[in-house]
Amino acid sequence: MRNLNKSIVVAALGLATAWAAQAADLKIGLVLPMTGPFAAYGKQIQNGIKLYLAQNGDTIAGRKVQIILKDDAPGTAGDVSKRLAQELVIQDNVDILAGFGLTPSAFAVAPIANEAKKPMVVMNAATSAVTTKSNYIVRTSMTLPQITAPVATWAAKNKIKKVFTVVADYGPGHDAEGQFKKTFSAAGGEIVGEVRVPVKNPDFAPYLQKVKDTKPDAVFLFVPAGEMGIAFMKGFQERGLAQAGIKLIATGDLTDEDVIDSIGEPAIGVINSFHYAQAHKSAENQAFTAAYIKAYPNDRPNFMAVGGYDGMRLIAETLKKTGGNADAEKFVEAAKGLKWMSPRGPVSIDPVTRDIIQNVYIRRVEKVGNQLQNVEFDQVNDVRDPGKP
Repeated sequence: MRNLNKSIVVAALGLATAWAAQAADLKIGLVLPMTGPFAAYGKQIQNGIKLYLAQNGDTIAGRKVQIILKDDAPGTAGDVSKRLAQELVIQDNVDILAGFGLTPSAFAVAPIANEAKKPMVVMNAATSAVTTKSNYIVRTSMTLPQITAPVATWAAKNKIKKVFTVVADYGPGHDAEGQFKKTFSAAGGEIVGEVRVPVKNPDFAPYLQKVKDTKPDAVFLFVPAGEMGIAFMKGFQERGLAQAGIKLIATGDLTDEDVIDSIGEPAIGVINSFHYAQAHKSAENQAFTAAYIKAYPNDRPNFMAVGGYDGMRLIAETLKKTGGNADAEKFVEAAKGLKWMSPRGPVSIDPVTRDIIQNVYIRRVEKVGNQLQNVEFDQVNDVRDPGKP
């Protein structure tokens, strides 16, 4: 009888322990630039996360979500991101690491995810190699090769024979440059010049003059969304490159909804390729943009907001599959192959690379009513990252 009572007590304690573990808050450590030159990245990603939770509730698989935010401004200093991730793991005991506005941040934190065995959900950083730095990384944003190849193919099919490439001198820029050259050259195009510009405070004047003197059919541009694109477009107009017959093609970072109004009329006609636009026509995006504008009336929803929104959705859907278990191995296995309908269109997680598979759209900047929009006129479906085998 005594042994039976002892067994009952042990079983009860086991159930209580299991219940406590299941009921414990789900701590998500967000590493994002919230101040400095890339503050808009962090703001938009955070807005997307908050909107998803507001719409779907802040409890997942019986666990209340607790967001712990760390500002790793400027987002390009990997040592800052690494230190903050260590704090999140050791001091805050987070279950999941997430966010990562720029590639240096994601690269620096990947070893922390490996050592601590924490799932790491990348919601923006877009260098192809990011997911190779840890088997615990899943990405819900994009890669630069993924969004660059379609515009290179479009250019070659539309009487653009000679291109000068201008990219920011860091991982995503190198990816964009490499993929554009590869795809465009394979289609019969010629690269007649190339430059890499500093990420911090570049003076575009000498580069633009070199482009003008070379007289290509077009310039291909990649710079991170924000002030660099505004500065480039100002110089492009002032130096009369368009009047000289030089077209501008780019990734959608250039005409991101956060900055397109600041660029103004010079943006009209720019051809670019990207995975999300506020003007994307679907019921899901109509609902998303309406909810976003209602929640954040001073902001326009952009690709980073969708990266955060979908990143939170991935976390929620994955944990539903694991019964709330955030163990890194179980989390990643459950995330592989996950499919859903995003505001950007149909998406899924590549079971091999853990990158997102998605449509990429060719867009033209047009004035729609009183607002500049990236209007889609062509698309490539189910694009994987061509930067990986």
